[in-house]
Amino acid sequence: MRTPATGSLLTEAVPVAGALAPSRVVFGPHETNLARDRAPGEEASAYYAARAAGGAGVVITEIASVTPDDWPYERAPLAGSCGPGWAAIADACRPYGTVVLAGLGHAGLQGSSAYSQSVLWGPSPVADVVTRELPAVLEPPQIDAVIDGFAAAAALAVSSGLAGVELNAGTYSLVRQFLSGLTNTRSDAYGVDRCRFLRDLVASVRAAVGPDRVLALRLSADEDAPWAGITPSLAASVVDEVAGSIDLLTVVRGGHYSSTRYRPVARVEPGFNRELCRALRTVAAGRVPVVLQGSVVSPVMAQEALDSGVADLVEMTRAQIAEPRLVALVRAGSADRIRPCLLCNQACQVRDVRNPVVSCVVEPGAGHETREPAAADPGSGEVLVVGGGPAGLEAARVLALRGHRVRLAERSGVLGGALRAAATGPGRERLAAFTHWQEAECRALGVRIALHTEVTPADVAAAETPVVLATGSRSATPARAETWRTGGAVVVDVLDLLAGNAEVPPGAVLVDDPTGGPIGVGVAELLAGRGHAVHVVTPDPVLGARTPELADANFRLEALGVHRELRTRIRAVGDGEAELEHVWTGARRVLACAAVVDCGHRLPDDTFAALDDVPRAGDCVAPRTLLEAVLEGRRAATRTRGASAPRLSTAR
Repeated sequence: MRTPATGSLLTEAVPVAGALAPSRVVFGPHETNLARDRAPGEEASAYYAARAAGGAGVVITEIASVTPDDWPYERAPLAGSCGPGWAAIADACRPYGTVVLAGLGHAGLQGSSAYSQSVLWGPSPVADVVTRELPAVLEPPQIDAVIDGFAAAAALAVSSGLAGVELNAGTYSLVRQFLSGLTNTRSDAYGVDRCRFLRDLVASVRAAVGPDRVLALRLSADEDAPWAGITPSLAASVVDEVAGSIDLLTVVRGGHYSSTRYRPVARVEPGFNRELCRALRTVAAGRVPVVLQGSVVSPVMAQEALDSGVADLVEMTRAQIAEPRLVALVRAGSADRIRPCLLCNQACQVRDVRNPVVSCVVEPGAGHETREPAAADPGSGEVLVVGGGPAGLEAARVLALRGHRVRLAERSGVLGGALRAAATGPGRERLAAFTHWQEAECRALGVRIALHTEVTPADVAAAETPVVLATGSRSATPARAETWRTGGAVVVDVLDLLAGNAEVPPGAVLVDDPTGGPIGVGVAELLAGRGHAVHVVTPDPVLGARTPELADANFRLEALGVHRELRTRIRAVGDGEAELEHVWTGARRVLACAAVVDCGHRLPDDTFAALDDVPRAGDCVAPRTLLEAVLEGRRAATRTRGASAPRLSTAR
């Protein structure tokens, strides 16, 4: 695939109202959980500044609620509290010329009453499809108060030094709820003319910010619910009405029944909004620049969208979480060195009960830019890294960046460890991109990689140079199979199956998924696609409880005919059958079973257990996710004798 030229449209400056963005790449609004007391602080400033320094042309901050009763998630910013934080973000991004806009919104009936202890508000008495909570209906006085809240928030944003604001009429928004027949069943002027609320809002905010500040709009142009929701043709009429009154239009997808369409995982083709965006840009007819959104993570795709007239700017939010230097690398002619976004949503989608800070499985420094590891001197000696999975490759890469001569020994014939094996099945192939990137970076930095090379504990004990152990995990399947008293039944470790080192016989297959993660779902889809009758066994009340696409995953498995054995565990496996037990009632039943695929936790590799003073990283510490493997690979590199330890986020 060709690389965008250094002087391409993607990296060119573009005027946006009274401002000049240094590139056509947008870093869009998203939940970060970096707010404290409902206001952005030092961590948020550093987070946005890193993307501005990397060349982002437009940065839109996390959407702030415009009224105090709108508190959609615990760490959601409140516009009235954001003045100092917005000013700090503006100051941090100013040296790079980035156009910084405040994201403003109101979640309406898609909010939460858990934190505000206030009633939710909506255009009509339509319950949210997720929480099932019924909102109170906004009457004209409350509508005026919300519009006034937007205007006051916009005035505060520009007085704090931001270039303007973006109004959210996207997937999670009161404005979209007024536009949609799914959620607006009013019979008054705001129901007969569903665009009136947006028009009044735009007019009020424009009056508040003035003609020379940026007034942008994020618009859901397809709710994927054509029986009553917003359709592309309805969105076209909205764009036609407001195009002359706004300065930037971002076209998105998703709504009341389809919120996951906004930022789906890798199963959905990147750039999925291209034709929708092209159509609305035609409607806009040059009256407003249009931004393409929708899993655009490749500079090549972004450049092609600009060249072919799909859009005027391109939003690459997750791509810049994974690689803050994205635009700078394209400008330098080094697009091949851009760290790939896996479109997995496993660390950057943070709206859950744990309140994690935004991060990225391939760039754990994202969201943690202010953390300062202990300082150390640059290295110059030789270091041996044992293990070529994500943790070992990351340790080798960072050590080489610090000036070490690095040898990496991998006992198998391939790099990538468990990640390479996991990159199998529908929507999971993209995972391998990170292994390819790590290997390419290591080789470019001079790391000497030796495959089919076994390193023993005696070798490590006798080594005269520092060693980092990243030897991965070992299967717990044999012990688990013994517990199940399998006799002659086939029990397969999931990584052996995915790596092609084991097969399951014809017939019904049980996928045992005690972890509730994406692997069990992916294996069930893979086997069902091969024609097996599949039962997924989980102790949870819902399948895939820890996946970032819960509803969509269950819908797909239902369509494939996969049986979900909820609140259930395997008690015994014999020839041709398995005994299951309900975890609450203890009731047991028997299913036909030709094989079991074990997706349970693996165990740390214990080959070097006797060596307690050697840095370790990744699954050999405890088998977890890719994020921990990469993070610990970096930390092990900085702990190694003679290695330097600058900011985590700059260890690239």
